[in-house]
Parts: sequence; structure tokens; C-alpha cells
Amino acid sequence: MDRLRIDKWLWAARFYKTRSLAAEEIGKNRVQVNGDIAKASREVKAGDTVALRHGVVLRTVVVRGVSGQRGPAPVAQQLYEETPDSIAAQQAARELRKMGSEPALSIDTGRPTKRNRRDLDAARRGTSGGTGAGTGEWDNRWSASVDADER
Repeated sequence: MDRLRIDKWLWAARFYKTRSLAAEEIGKNRVQVNGDIAKASREVKAGDTVALRHGVVLRTVVVRGVSGQRGPAPVAQQLYEETPDSIAAQQAARELRKMGSEPALSIDTGRPTKRNRRDLDAARRGTSGGTGAGTGEWDNRWSASVDADER
């Protein structure tokens, strides 16, 4: 066997847990073979370059062998060789994850909670019932306009 479908190869090389997951990722145009977007039926052979996106990391591997059977991880790792650029990109992504998560991801979105709604209502009424605007009316707060000189 010198050629194999890309979805079978990705499954056998343990990039994806099931063949259907591999086919789904291929269908989302996240896998390229020799620089071209692949279809699930695309055949790979030894020497081909496969680029696939795992999360935010783009992995690039060179096919060293083909196997239609999914074996243990040490055997699966012999089916490909990762490029030095890909290894460096994975290391950089690992370092970013160590630093912490993106602060913007922790922002709560969606509908306000009951407590947030009470604070908003209190701010609109001008009462100091929470973390709102405080004493003034909501619409009459200070702004940097032409009227600012009159104050």
C-alpha cells in the first residue's frame, strides 16, 4: 500500500480520534496537502506535506509512511515527521498558554443578572443603590462638550 485516503491517514496517525472527525475537519478546509485544500478522498503518499490546524496552532508534517490501521501512539508517530517551523509554533503556543488566558475571554456577555439589572435601574434613577453613576441623573452627567466651559 503506497497511497491512502487523507481522512484514513489522519485517523491512523492519531491526529483525530475518529475518521468521521477527520473528514469533518477536512470538510471545514482545515487540512491542506502540498499547499492545496484537501478533500476526504484525496490520497497521500510518502513525501507529501500535510498542514492541519489544531485549535490556533497550524501543524505541518511530512508523510513518512501510510497505514490503514490505527495502532499504538509510538507506531503512529513513525508515520509522519513534524517540520521545525511547526515545532516552533507549538512551543510558542505552549508559552502563551502558560502566561494565562486572554483577559477579554473572561468578560460576561448576555443578559444582565438580577443584581446587575437593579444597579442599572438605580443608576438611571440617580439613586446610589449600587455601583451606578451616583447622585446625578443618568442623562445629565458631565461630558466634554462646549458646555464644559460654563461649569
